[in-house]
Amino acid sequence: MQIDERYFMDNSMQKNSIDDVICQDEKVLWRDKPNATSYVLANMFKMLPIALIWLIFDGTFIFFIANGMISGGIPTNILWFIIPFFLLHLMPVWMWIGKTIKAVREVRNIEYAITDKRIIIRSGVIGVDFKFINYTEIDSVNIKVGLIDRIFHVGDIYINSLINAGVLWDIKTPYKLGNYLQRVTLDIKSDIHYPNAVRPDSNPGYQTNYSKNPFDDK
Repeated sequence: MQIDERYFMDNSMQKNSIDDVICQDEKVLWRDKPNATSYVLANMFKMLPIALIWLIFDGTFIFFIANGMISGGIPTNILWFIIPFFLLHLMPVWMWIGKTIKAVREVRNIEYAITDKRIIIRSGVIGVDFKFINYTEIDSVNIKVGLIDRIFHVGDIYINSLINAGVLWDIKTPYKLGNYLQRVTLDIKSDIHYPNAVRPDSNPGYQTNYSKNPFDDK
């Protein structure tokens, strides 16, 4: 049996760019990457207070134990117990270092795209992962701006869905993009559920005023 090598050259595992997953009739409306500095710092500061407290606490014990060994008050053979103990007890510090390294490596692979069909989120640390969020799946779009986000003039856009949620981290002009994304979502949902061909020129049910406030006590 003859094997066509072109099949493996065009295998989906080789597709690691957003351009590779864009459909032929799909139009990219917006595309960007997160602010790398803001993304890394935000991940660093999430566990930094706990890591510092843990490091100071354990560092104090290590300092007194080391002084005791130098003065001869503590036997040096206790190192066989002390070293493994503190290597394990400093786990929050190792986790913080690992989270920081992960953020540095991950931010290189993160990219976002909003098309006329879906939202594409590219991410990954070692390999490259893709998340596709269809507009019909979106329940709401929320915007959050933290302290570090304010410093770098960026923000996070949370796309909420029971099926496939996602976050656009550290985006420039988050409020403008969030409003734009909500409008696109509403427009495309309307086109899918109520195509233009069957829409009336006017809809008497839309923006109807209440004759009485429904929240007033009866």
